Amino acid sequence: MLKNRSLIGLLTAELVSLTGSAMTFVALPWFVLATTHSTAKMGWVLAAEMLPIAIFGIPSGTVIAKLGAKKTMLISDAARGPLMLVIPILHSTGHLSFAALLGTTFAIGIFAAPYFASSRLVVPEVAGEDEQAVASVNAVLSGANQLTQLAGPVLAGVLIAATTPATVLVIDGCTYLFSFFVIATVVRAGKRVEAAAQQKGVLSGVKFLLGDSLLGPIMIAACAINFVAQGIILGVQGVAYFRYHADAHVLGFLFAGFGVGALAGAIVAQQATQKVPLLKLAALAIVAMPLPLFLLSPTTPWPAAAVIIGAFAFFTPLVNAPIIGILTVRTPAELRPKVMTAVMTVASMAGPFGFIAAGYILRHVALGSFFVGLPALLTLGGLLFAAALLRHRDDAPGEVAVASG
Repeated sequence: MLKNRSLIGLLTAELVSLTGSAMTFVALPWFVLATTHSTAKMGWVLAAEMLPIAIFGIPSGTVIAKLGAKKTMLISDAARGPLMLVIPILHSTGHLSFAALLGTTFAIGIFAAPYFASSRLVVPEVAGEDEQAVASVNAVLSGANQLTQLAGPVLAGVLIAATTPATVLVIDGCTYLFSFFVIATVVRAGKRVEAAAQQKGVLSGVKFLLGDSLLGPIMIAACAINFVAQGIILGVQGVAYFRYHADAHVLGFLFAGFGVGALAGAIVAQQATQKVPLLKLAALAIVAMPLPLFLLSPTTPWPAAAVIIGAFAFFTPLVNAPIIGILTVRTPAELRPKVMTAVMTVASMAGPFGFIAAGYILRHVALGSFFVGLPALLTLGGLLFAAALLRHRDDAPGEVAVASG
């Protein structure tokens, strides 16, 4: 698997650029919280970066189909690098208003959905059209990505303490440019997809999802879960800021807990996806995933909080790798660009509202109560998600059940 030149290039580009993104994911909201002391404004900034996925995610599938996955990734990196540098430049000159920050993060978010979808659309060209193989490669990619979730937050915490959050944003901008160079010179997958006449149209991906008896209910459940799950990010920022004396080093280690847990989960998922029925694996993981979060309700030493966060994150690859594998192979090749971006759009549609809601809730609810209600809602959503999966546990691999009409 790792002898493939294109896969190595894709892994390298994602390792570097996602490390920078993981650093920014910690530094940017921390910057807002430290300068405004407002969890609500922190929620608005995170919402601004996710909102473009909901607005432009579905149309971007048409763009990917016309340009090809590789060219789309190149354009996304070429745009996000300079845009990320706008924030520290404005900050250093004293011109970074809250409105400018929201606008810049919104512009960066426009390119998130097409980049991620494109990076996953090249996987069948590398691994073939087998569900298990695609899921296995996605588990490897997930494992590589989780390394960035381990290194990025720790580096961010060190750099924030030693310099400023703006330094982290400069580094992130440079990682996008590095990713552009690697993808341009090494990756040989990601060609244009010629869609059949009846499969053209901006909403063809959405129509396919709604007509599929498995994917449609999954996307509805994922949308509801994603609304609640955004509160975890704000909650962890709040834990570091209010319980551990606004210590940036602690913040970095708490977010590194996500990376350690998810990396361990990705290692397990790489093997489990080859041995365990994918639907059963994802169903079990989605129910188990939120349970450790109840332990964040009482105040604990920060190393214990990091372990709890890691236990939650352990299950995320065990959900994502099987679902992406099923989704990719279950979808006809000519529809994949539009279906993949439609999935991201539908699943992320509630995310901005989740950030905003969590930000306002944290202004009025204690962290202890917050980490009782949030995992309870996630558990309920996980049960509904698992029920949708298990109804199809006896389906043949790759079987597509599409409504006629």
